[in-house]
Amino acid sequence: MELSNQALEEGSSQNQKKMGRGKIEIKRIENTTNRQVTFCKRRNGLLKKAYELSVLCDAEVALVVFSSRGRLYEYANNSVRGTIERYKKACAASSNTESVSEANTQFYQQESSKLRRQIRDIQNLNRHILGEALSSLSLKELKNLESRLEKGLSRVRSRKHETLFADVEFMQKREIELQNHNNYLRAKIAEHERAQQQHEQQQQQEQQNLIQGNMCEDQSMASQTYDRNFFPVNLLDSNNNHQYSRQDHTALQLV
Repeated sequence: MELSNQALEEGSSQNQKKMGRGKIEIKRIENTTNRQVTFCKRRNGLLKKAYELSVLCDAEVALVVFSSRGRLYEYANNSVRGTIERYKKACAASSNTESVSEANTQFYQQESSKLRRQIRDIQNLNRHILGEALSSLSLKELKNLESRLEKGLSRVRSRKHETLFADVEFMQKREIELQNHNNYLRAKIAEHERAQQQHEQQQQQEQQNLIQGNMCEDQSMASQTYDRNFFPVNLLDSNNNHQYSRQDHTALQLV
């Protein structure tokens, strides 16, 4: 029977190898031999994966495995003891981080409560300054509030006067600047008007000179025309007088 069972198992294993790896149910293997074989195979694969991880990723890896019989198998790229110490320090640091975060949380809670009280006190003080919620104040507190208000008013008035004086000084300087600019503009306008007047006078003088020149030319031309007309008339008159004198002379001879 045992031989037949082993033969069936070997046949099923060969069939699985031929058909491909199937899904294995994750549970404790009851057969001791099969469990030992599986342990050896999986252990070697796990050690191989740890080695590959340390080499490929430059990671610090420490692997500790105890078999069911109590036998130790280990792997570490540095040392198992050093890796365990590092692990303990990391755990302690994480616990310290948690304690620090808790302390920070408490501190921030205290600070927030303190800020809330300060905000409430400032709001009450502002209401008191505005003359509100004064019924809860005692006589001493009212006197302190009055003196505080008087001091505040004196500071406000002094600051107001300083601001007014500064504004007046600025306006006076601005007035002087505007007056200087106005005088400069007036001087420029007067200079422009003088230049324009001189230009107009020069144009008038040129026009007068031109008119006088035209008049002189006209007079010279008129005198020349009169002389040309007068000379032939005189010549004609002299010829006529001479002819007439000859005729008269001839007539006198006939008589």
